[in-house]
Amino acid sequence: MDQRKIGMFISNLRKERGLTQASLAEMLGITDRAVSKWERGLSMPDSSIMLPLCEILGISVNELLTGERISMENYNKKAEENLLKIKEQNEKTAKFLLHSEIVIGITASFQLFAFILLGSLAPMSNFWRITSIAIGIIIFAIGIITCLLIEQKAGYYECSKCHHKFVPTFAQTFFAMHINRSRYMKCPHCGKIALCRKRNSND
Repeated sequence: MDQRKIGMFISNLRKERGLTQASLAEMLGITDRAVSKWERGLSMPDSSIMLPLCEILGISVNELLTGERISMENYNKKAEENLLKIKEQNEKTAKFLLHSEIVIGITASFQLFAFILLGSLAPMSNFWRITSIAIGIIIFAIGIITCLLIEQKAGYYECSKCHHKFVPTFAQTFFAMHINRSRYMKCPHCGKIALCRKRNSND
């Protein structure tokens, strides 16, 4: 989706209705700074306010996501294009998050080892030695929990038995034995415990 085009579209429609950024923001229960960011192409309206925004501007959600008025004969085509763009954006986001997970995991592990080495080798009192190691463990624990949250939310898992695709709970992800990105979990569809492989939508 072209955020700059969508932003200009929102701006033009707002002005056509004689609304200021502040008055539009007030109608939606948000700040005028948020409206300004939309119109400059820096962000998109949140999904929770897209329908009220479209009602105020007199357009459909499909037209909002396209950034232009759509004739009836082109409506279905534009709807399909927008769905594909949203799917593509979701795939890119999931891939970015999964790469971030690796970086966070490696960084947290290095920090743990660094604080353990510091606490073990540097000349300091026992209190600071224990504190240093404890800080390393806390940083590592936060990193691992963050990685697990990313692992759970980004993409989905596919059951190797029935090929059902699902997003597990955090508890399922946390307690599941795993090999790389595949985890032994109970499939919500077939009910069997199987090695479920992590996938992006485009895998």
